[in-house]
Amino acid sequence: MQKTTRRPKQSEVKEIWHLIDAKGLVLGRLATKIAGILMGKSVPSFDPAITPKTKVVVINANDIVVTGRKLEQKEYIRHTGYPGGLRSKPLARVMAEKSPDALIHAVYGMLPKNRLRKGRMDNLKIYAGENHPHQAQNPIKLEL
Repeated sequence: MQKTTRRPKQSEVKEIWHLIDAKGLVLGRLATKIAGILMGKSVPSFDPAITPKTKVVVINANDIVVTGRKLEQKEYIRHTGYPGGLRSKPLARVMAEKSPDALIHAVYGMLPKNRLRKGRMDNLKIYAGENHPHQAQNPIKLEL
């Protein structure tokens, strides 16, 4: 007889809040840690088929650092769908206009490309400054 692994039910998964202060942290390294937390890899009952109730709150997203010459060289490229509709925006402009978008884009690209990705991204809250409305949940402060 073959033994099967017990999978946790959605009702058995506990809600955990993580608070990350992004001041001085590198964009890519921070995004990999956040993606791992959103997938639930830090929880002992990890199941790739279940979206955990783990929430991540990132503060001070304006103070994220990038290494090397990425500010000048890295570009975010999209296409409108029309002929000649290729649009690109350098990372320096993205960080100047709305710096949380760079972190959102990085985390989104690091999550698995499946049906659970949108639900996992809904558990990510990013704020440019210190203030955020999630004080009541008693978040766990992460040191990265």
